[in-house]
Amino acid sequence: MTPTRKKLLFWLGTCCLIIPALLQAYLLMPFPGSQDLEAIKVAYFLEKIILPSRIIGLLLWIYPASNYIRKGTTKQKIWVGVVILLNAGLYYFTDVAYRAEEMFKEPAITRFANQQDNKVPDSLLVMAVVNGNIAKAYPVQFVGYHHKIQDNVGNTPVLVTYCTMCRTGLVFSPIVEGKKQVFRLVGARHYNAVIEDAETKSWWYQATGEAVTGTQTGKHLAIIPSEQMTLKNFFEQYPEGLVFQPDETFRKEYDVLKYYDRRQRKDDDSLTNPDKFWDKSWVVGVSLNGKNKAFRWSKLLKSGVVNDNLANTPIVVVVEPDKQSFHVFVSKIDNQTLTFVPDASATGFRDKETNSLWNWKGVCIEGPQQGKQLQKIYAEQEYLRAWKQFHQPTDIWQ
Repeated sequence: MTPTRKKLLFWLGTCCLIIPALLQAYLLMPFPGSQDLEAIKVAYFLEKIILPSRIIGLLLWIYPASNYIRKGTTKQKIWVGVVILLNAGLYYFTDVAYRAEEMFKEPAITRFANQQDNKVPDSLLVMAVVNGNIAKAYPVQFVGYHHKIQDNVGNTPVLVTYCTMCRTGLVFSPIVEGKKQVFRLVGARHYNAVIEDAETKSWWYQATGEAVTGTQTGKHLAIIPSEQMTLKNFFEQYPEGLVFQPDETFRKEYDVLKYYDRRQRKDDDSLTNPDKFWDKSWVVGVSLNGKNKAFRWSKLLKSGVVNDNLANTPIVVVVEPDKQSFHVFVSKIDNQTLTFVPDASATGFRDKETNSLWNWKGVCIEGPQQGKQLQKIYAEQEYLRAWKQFHQPTDIWQ
């Protein structure tokens, strides 16, 4: 073999060993600039070719490399050593230390406790899921590390997810094509977690449950309604409810998110201009009949109760006194649109029309409307950046 051909094989093999895995790692991790690219299909393609590329690269590389080691110059031997070290380091980086499913592992055992046996502080923010007379609470601090917890609420399988990069917490049905799937965490695109089902190998955005590449492209995981509230409020509403208990194996990982549910991250200049709407401003996002609207969290906290209209439907957004729990309802009963205001008792909110008192479940507990219940609307709290990315077009309530 001529020296030129041998050199060509060496560098071709090196490129096959390094470039696909390195490029995929860049696209699936939050490196500067990587998350803004429309490149999920490229990342998916790279995922499929990394192993074949490594095999081809090794076959191309091994003969010239071994020849350089036996007969080459000192410089050639050094280059072989450098490439070996680069590949070993890259493999450790992409397949061991910084592989998403290894960085954010699921709990080995999902343990729950009732109110009497619970060890979790009741100040924690939770995602509440209710199925019939079964209610379960999943603390954001724990789900935020795991990114996903696969569980059952009653006899219904659920996929509880949370992405801390965009502050999106959603619960899905893990049923794909009639079969319950096990999901793995792939990485992130547009600062949102991407998960893969075991059978079809399709990739799904956590923010929407939409499959964006693979055989299921265009399909959506069914969303199972959940609500954000403090654990204290959860037990007040569901005294027999159960709360997820932390896996002590991940105590250090949980501690990183200790204040995540209370401390709002800011863009760099937000402290000097607090009234501006920043990408990391918190919003409550509501989708109804194909229309989207984002309600600025800081304004909701000041108002407590906001009456609005979305998709020709009157709605009300209410925030509980703990400044953490929120709910959205259709503000119409018996074809009458109601206008709601805060109530000094802090047990709920009142309508102006009849002065009836409604609790945080949307049930009227006092007044002429007693016993009636407002229709609940599913809503999410997340960063403005994430809401705008995955819910276009959207209106912004100011």
